[in-house]
Amino acid sequence: MATRHSSFSLHFPSLSSLLLPLGATTIWHLLALLSIFSLLLHHLSLCSAAAAADSHFEGFDDESPDEDSLPITFLPPPPTLTQSHHPSPPSQSPPDPSPPSDLGQKPSAATFEYWDEDEFEGLPIEKPSETEKENSTDSDQNSSPESKTNEELKIQSVSRSYIVEIGCGSFLVMFVINFFTGKRENENIALAWAMKFAGKDSIFEKNFSLLGIGDGKDDSPLLLKEGQNVFKFYASGRRYCQGLLATMELQSRHDLISRLFNLVVPCKDEITFEVYMNNEAMDHVVFALAKKKAAKTMQKEVRDLQRFAGLVSPPSGRKWAFEDLAVVSESKEVAGDLVTETVLEQVFGDKAFEKYGKGFISMHFSDQHTGPHKKILVFKFALPGANHMAQMTRLVALVPYYIDLIGRYKLSSQARSKTEAARQKVAQGVYKELQNARQEALQRKKAEQKNLLEEAQAKLSAEARNKKEAKERARQMKKAMPKVKMTRAH
Repeated sequence: MATRHSSFSLHFPSLSSLLLPLGATTIWHLLALLSIFSLLLHHLSLCSAAAAADSHFEGFDDESPDEDSLPITFLPPPPTLTQSHHPSPPSQSPPDPSPPSDLGQKPSAATFEYWDEDEFEGLPIEKPSETEKENSTDSDQNSSPESKTNEELKIQSVSRSYIVEIGCGSFLVMFVINFFTGKRENENIALAWAMKFAGKDSIFEKNFSLLGIGDGKDDSPLLLKEGQNVFKFYASGRRYCQGLLATMELQSRHDLISRLFNLVVPCKDEITFEVYMNNEAMDHVVFALAKKKAAKTMQKEVRDLQRFAGLVSPPSGRKWAFEDLAVVSESKEVAGDLVTETVLEQVFGDKAFEKYGKGFISMHFSDQHTGPHKKILVFKFALPGANHMAQMTRLVALVPYYIDLIGRYKLSSQARSKTEAARQKVAQGVYKELQNARQEALQRKKAEQKNLLEEAQAKLSAEARNKKEAKERARQMKKAMPKVKMTRAH
């Protein structure tokens, strides 16, 4: 304790001396020290107040590069706001002695409703705080992916809608262009055929007296256009036949969808000749010649071939049609008489068919054809291109050749008896079919009437039904009673 007291006295010797009564000079020295100490405290208090003011007015330190070099200034209290259009003077509120708690706070809408920015200068500018900036940046970052995705979806939807419109527009343009180009192609093919085989010094001009659909004049049209891909040609004025109708069924080149389908499933342009023979000019003939697969189909589906004809095997000891061809005939005699040496050399032989028979499809001759014309010759060929019509010259020459051959052809007595027996048998079968159909129709009609009567009785009341049944019983009893003949006595 002694050491502590001694050290304390060593460090503060003047404190004890200051407490003792001193002289006048010493008192003046003490007053000077107190005044300096009070000024120092006052200066420190002013510095702390200036620092607090700077913390409230942050917008004033951006213009000066050095904060310490500027003098500390105090702003006067804000003036009292007045309303310019109000008739009565505004009431002045006593000034609030307490300093404002937050000078940077945004004024309310009621206080600054009539605030004039040009009248008051030097006021602090409101700036967003750092927390608000961080929150705004975070919200921007969070919302940016969603906005980007929404914008991308909008762009994709717009682009998709434009893609669909462009595709539809281009398809329509292509459809229109293809319509006119395909229509022109079909017309060129039909006109090329007509110029080759129905023009001047052609096959049909030499064999028929009337060509086309007109009255035989030079300006009458040769072709009749029934559609964009269907053309017809008519000829008449020849022996053994009433006339000839040629129908050209071309590909639907004017239809873009059909054209695309034909690229996948190819089909050919076809021409069909129908020769309507006179009744007395054609004997009992049922004959067909086609490729093997087509011949089998025709024999199953065509009614007259199904009833009267069958596949004929090649005869031995003579030339026959090309191996890919099959003959369907009523008898071997008819097949041998119609497949002549001439047609074998010109078209249907082994060598000639490979060169000239590429466009051949089928031939069908029948005197039992179903339709308005019973005796008919049907030729079906494939059309080549418009620039290669000469390839089917020998095929077209078969039409007048077989007209003359069938017109002059007569069956032998043995073959005729067989064909007549077959036709009678078929006629009896047809008659029985008609009778059965009539009976079925009558039975069906009776059943319908019976059903109608039963429905009508079901709708009647019980009393009416009993009356009707009583009448029916009386009628039946009267019908069953023996008939009595009354005679008058003389």
